[in-house]
Amino acid sequence: MKLLYPTSLELDVKSLEGFAPTLHAYDVKAPIPDELLDAEILVTWTNSASNLADAARRMPRLRWIQSLAAGPNDVLAAGFRDGIAVTTGSGLHDCTVAEHALGLLLTAARRFDEMAVSQRRRAWPAHLGGAQPDRPKDRFTTLRDARVTVWGYGNIARTLAPHLTALGAQVVGVARSAGVRDGVQVFAEDALPDLLPRTDALVMILPGSDSTRDALGAQRLKLLPRHAWVVNVGRGTSIDEDALADALERGELGGACLDVFKTEPLPESSRLWDAPNLLVSPHAAGGRPQGAEELITYNLRLFLAGQELKNAV
Repeated sequence: MKLLYPTSLELDVKSLEGFAPTLHAYDVKAPIPDELLDAEILVTWTNSASNLADAARRMPRLRWIQSLAAGPNDVLAAGFRDGIAVTTGSGLHDCTVAEHALGLLLTAARRFDEMAVSQRRRAWPAHLGGAQPDRPKDRFTTLRDARVTVWGYGNIARTLAPHLTALGAQVVGVARSAGVRDGVQVFAEDALPDLLPRTDALVMILPGSDSTRDALGAQRLKLLPRHAWVVNVGRGTSIDEDALADALERGELGGACLDVFKTEPLPESSRLWDAPNLLVSPHAAGGRPQGAEELITYNLRLFLAGQELKNAV
């Protein structure tokens, strides 16, 4: 039995030793070598579409794919046959994405982006310094007492929420089912018409699927206050980008910080480049799985024992 692991990140391979499968490195941007086509386990990370399509066509004995991505959209779209177990890297990106989301929120509130632009122009942004009103109702200038709605309340949201509350934010979540999670009130999506008008910052951490495509469209954008900011660290497909550009250009929204887009890299022709008060982050929130070896070995034990795998799709 062979396990193929990617060379696209540094793995502590020694921690994977001692199990029945033999370990083999492979290039995620090239076709799978002929001598490895009989592998039964494939670990993926930043694989090219052509690499995955090649694996789907030419690996007849493949039984399990362990993606290190939080959402394995690339694997699911590659054409692998039914019956192959697919597990995700859910949990490996919680800290990095939460940290990035916090940074984007602070940038939106404190306008570090505007300060950087002024610095390059050698212009003193006096309107951002000196005496300022404390927590004005018509602007998002601080996390203290800010009403932050986190849409897509999973592991990343659970990691982010304590940092927001520590800075004084009032956090609520939105998910498919309502309840209280780690002390945070989580509402079902049918509560959005009530929540959005009372939101100062909307953090989106939705997965990519048909059900979340354009989830934030023109109608829901109109429900947000004019000073509200949108932060997206989930999937780019969850926002109607033209509707967002319209809202920003008309001054109907405070601003947006986006780490994900429908097409990446963001095309030069995209309206988002010139939309006012919009910060483009180049899908930088994740990109560094933490604890990958532990997840692989945990699932490997389950796989060899014929038990249900963790993070199964």
